[in-house]
Amino acid sequence: MAGVLPPLAKVKGIALDLLFPRWCVGCGREGEFICASCYHSLARIMPPICPQCGRPQASGVICPSCVGGQAAIDGIRIPFRFEGVMRQAIHQLKYRNLRALAQPLAELLHRYLVKNPLPGEVLVPVPLHAKRLRERGYNQAKLLAREMSKLSGLPLVDGCLIRKTEAPPQARAETVVERRHNVANAFSYRRQRLKDKPILLINDVATSGATLDACARAAKAGGASSVWGAVLAREI
Repeated sequence: MAGVLPPLAKVKGIALDLLFPRWCVGCGREGEFICASCYHSLARIMPPICPQCGRPQASGVICPSCVGGQAAIDGIRIPFRFEGVMRQAIHQLKYRNLRALAQPLAELLHRYLVKNPLPGEVLVPVPLHAKRLRERGYNQAKLLAREMSKLSGLPLVDGCLIRKTEAPPQARAETVVERRHNVANAFSYRRQRLKDKPILLINDVATSGATLDACARAAKAGGASSVWGAVLAREI
């Protein structure tokens, strides 16, 4: 079972917790990175949602932003709003080198997908440009995907999607059009590891969904049969 650790791993985990105790990123309480109180305070995206981009949508049909958009991605599902404790947690993972947060955050996404399953045989992290990867030292989407693989049993396939061009962070773009322009043709596909496979794209945050769609376009050009996005949080 994915949740059962061998005895040696348990001992190592206990030792690490003693040397480096965990503190809640929301309230500072010792014990967990997200304590029970802060977990219950997380702002969730509740149905009805747009079946394409996953944003809250009162009618439950495709939202105005997605109508006529000719998206390559089959759909995006996101459990949380990018605000409050979730924003703090992702910032700690992404910019403060708190890589241990990948495990509890991946567990939250995994729980959501167990209740809201998506078609997918492999997990593919959204790639970083080589320059940004060198600057940061790691890809937070890959850390999440690796933990998701342990929890779900689905294989992680990395290195098949490549970010060719660097662009400003999507959060800085003011409009959906600008965000789509930022990532147009930014990704390419190599190797044949995704051919005829339904894949799940894993990322930490979505803004307009343009990055996920650009990745899906590249993956389908490489033969992927379907591409769904599974993302931890979204700016609303």
